[in-house]
Amino acid sequence: MNRTQTFIFLCLLPTLLLVFGFTYFPILKGISVAFQNYSLFNLTDVHFVGLQNFRTVLAGDQFKTILKNTALWVIISLVLQFVIGFCLALLMRKSFRGRGVYQGFVFYSWALSGFLIGIIWRWLFNGQIGVINDLLLKFGLITERIGFLSDPKWAMFSVIVANVWYGVAFFAIMLLAALQSVPSELYEAAEIDGASRFNQLFHVTIPYIMPTIISTTALRVIWIFNFPDLIYGMTNGGPAGSTHILTTYMLDKIVFSGDYGQASAIGIICIAILALFTTFYLFATRAEKAGDF
Repeated sequence: MNRTQTFIFLCLLPTLLLVFGFTYFPILKGISVAFQNYSLFNLTDVHFVGLQNFRTVLAGDQFKTILKNTALWVIISLVLQFVIGFCLALLMRKSFRGRGVYQGFVFYSWALSGFLIGIIWRWLFNGQIGVINDLLLKFGLITERIGFLSDPKWAMFSVIVANVWYGVAFFAIMLLAALQSVPSELYEAAEIDGASRFNQLFHVTIPYIMPTIISTTALRVIWIFNFPDLIYGMTNGGPAGSTHILTTYMLDKIVFSGDYGQASAIGIICIAILALFTTFYLFATRAEKAGDF
């Protein structure tokens, strides 16, 4: 190693140490804790227990319901966020009066924190003073107030609605940028060939922006999966655990049970699920560069 390489290494060393200290060390520590009987209420008896934490978590009465909730939370939220966000991006692509104001309203939700959005929607869905109940009663759609957040039949639906509202802005922003990059010559050529607007959408627009669609949906799946903030703000996982997903369940183990061993085991399960999803998703899509269609 010459002097230049040594100098570069020494300059990078503080950053590398910070990255290791704040990223890789916690991951490695979390993995080791997952195989230990690590309880906040009994720190004097921490010892290696092998796969016992994983067995306890997987055999838990709630685990199947939590897995189902997580799947519903991710899939329904992703599909609705993408569809609505794509439609909004198509509308905002055109020039019209007040377009900037319209874009500001659409992008507003992305500027707020997840927990704050949870608090706002908890008030909107409130069974006694909530605006949503008031509107439904006013228009005669219901005859009595619904406990959206206190009724297990409605609770998961309610948090998904709030999550869809929050995530639409991300897809609208990213897809609008992608739509604006599509060359106008492609649409002109399609029109000359007699393609309708519908055909242009599916044979020109979507194929051209497919790399953006693939990358944004992959990112959004990861973010939705790891997004307990909104649920904690709205229901704290209730009622009776009906809105728990894997990440809120993991936080519950830390905050209320003090069981860092089981919480770390759930964290590793989450990492494994996301790693499998990302690998298969990217392999199945194998996106080409924009315009390869």
